[in-house]
Amino acid sequence: MRVRKEDMPIAMELPVATFRVIDWDTMSVAFVKLDAGVDATPLLEGLPGDKCQCPHWGYILEGAVHVRYTSGEQEICQAGEMFYWPAGHTVWVKEDTSFLEFSPREALKKVYDHIGTKLASK
Repeated sequence: MRVRKEDMPIAMELPVATFRVIDWDTMSVAFVKLDAGVDATPLLEGLPGDKCQCPHWGYILEGAVHVRYTSGEQEICQAGEMFYWPAGHTVWVKEDTSFLEFSPREALKKVYDHIGTKLASK
């Protein structure tokens, strides 16, 4: 299977972020673009530990993603780096950033559904 990022369906579009996602078997493949200053933390409130409960594997194409884990540990994943973020994390960016992300389909759907509910209530 293969796909061009431009041909991936938009799963979620916000004024400051675009999430293009396609499901392949039990995995979801995402191309994510975030504008400088985006912080996912408020959108994750209400999930266990107020953190994303979906693990992600991926590659940072441009920019950098700041990650905070349930343990309090923090790291910065930068352009050109591969990453693994286990369940129990939040992310934010200080500059325009894009990355590819591979996640278990059902776990990602739960997070996106939660975010959709949060956005609908605003």
